[in-house]
Amino acid sequence: MRTIEDLNASGKRVLVRVDLNAPIKDGQVTDDTRLVAALPTVKELIGQGAKVILMSHRGRPKGVGFEEEFSLAPVAKRLSELLGQDVILAEDVTGPSAKELASSLEDGQVLLLENVRFDAREKKNSPDMAAELASLADVYVNDAFGTAHRAHASTAGIADVLPAYAGYLMQKEVDTLTSMLDAPKRPFVAVLGGSKVSDKIKVIDALLDKADVLIIGGAMCFTFLLSEGKPVGKSLVEEDWVDRAHDMIKKAKSKGVKLLLPVDVVVAKEISEDASTSAVSVDDIPSDQMGLDIGPETADIYADAIKKAASVFWNGPMGVFEMAPFAEGTRKVAEAIADNADADTIIGGGDSVAAVNAFGVADKMTFISTGGGASMELVQGEALPGVEALKDQVI
Repeated sequence: MRTIEDLNASGKRVLVRVDLNAPIKDGQVTDDTRLVAALPTVKELIGQGAKVILMSHRGRPKGVGFEEEFSLAPVAKRLSELLGQDVILAEDVTGPSAKELASSLEDGQVLLLENVRFDAREKKNSPDMAAELASLADVYVNDAFGTAHRAHASTAGIADVLPAYAGYLMQKEVDTLTSMLDAPKRPFVAVLGGSKVSDKIKVIDALLDKADVLIIGGAMCFTFLLSEGKPVGKSLVEEDWVDRAHDMIKKAKSKGVKLLLPVDVVVAKEISEDASTSAVSVDDIPSDQMGLDIGPETADIYADAIKKAASVFWNGPMGVFEMAPFAEGTRKVAEAIADNADADTIIGGGDSVAAVNAFGVADKMTFISTGGGASMELVQGEALPGVEALKDQVI
C-alpha cells in the first residue's frame, strides 16, 4: 500500500475516510477512543498544510437523508476540542454545503462531511457517489480500518477515482495484525469469547493453524460443551453448530493445540443486575438455569495460560460483563493479559475494547484494534475491500 508517508499534501484537498462512529448521549461523545485514534493522521495532514476533508459514518441511519439522531455534530464538537481548532461541519455529504465549504477551505483547516450513510448510495458502493466525493478533493486517504471490511463508496469505490493512500492507523492495524499471525512470539495464546460459534468459527479455524493455546469463553462455550456431552441447562446454544464445534475440538487435538474450555461456570435463572448466582461445575449445570460467565476455577486456569504466553490475542468477553454478577471472568482475563508485561498483547476490537476500558487496563495492552469485524476478517484470512482498494494503487 502507498501510505501517508509517501504523500506530499501541502496545499492539496485531502479527503480522509476516518471511523468516528462514537457513542453519543445527551449530545455528548461518551467514548472518544476512535476519535483519538484518528488524530495522528489528521494532525500530520494539518501540519503539512493540507485542506483536510473528513468523512465518516455513525450508527445505522435509514439512508434517506439527514437524521438528527445520527448526526456527526457532537463528533465535530469533540474533535475540535481534541485538535485544538475548529472542525467545520457540512450540512450534507456531497451536496451544496459540502461543495461550498470544501472549495473555500484554507490550508490547515478541517471540514467534516455529514454522516456518509445519510446517502443510501454509500452502502451500495455507488460509482456516482464515489465520483461526487472525489470531486471535493485531490487525494484520498483511508484511515478507517474499522470499516475496511465494507465495500462502500467512501471506503473502496473512491480509490478507483482518486490517488489513494493508507493513513497511520490503517497502516498500523494491518501491519500489527498480520505480523502477529505470520510470526507470533511463542507460546501464542488466543482468547475468544462472545455469544455465537457461528460468528467465530472461521476465526477459530484460522487460529488453530497459528496458536499454541486456544481459550474459549462467552456463551459460545456452551455449544462446545454440549458437543462434549455436558449438560447446558438453558444456556445459549446453537444446535446447528454442535457437530462443527466438535470438529474444532478434534482439529485442535490433531494439531497439538491446547484448547481450553470452562470447567465451571456462573449460572443464574435470569440476566439482571440483582440476579441470584452460583458457580457450578460444567457437569452440574441445573436444567432451569443458564451459564452467564466462566467460573472462578476456569478464570484461574485461563489466567495461568495467559501468564505463560509470549503473545496474546483477545476478542470477545467471557460473560455478560456489563452486569456486575457476570463480570468477574472477563475482569480476570483482562487483568491477566495486562499483567503479562513481557508479552505482545493485542485486543481485537469489539466488546473486548469496552472491557479493557471498563476495567482500567487499556494502557497496559500492546495494541488495541479499532476494528471488530475488520479485525476478525483479517485474522480469518479474508480480503478487506478497503485494504485491497489501496493495494490496487501500488505503483
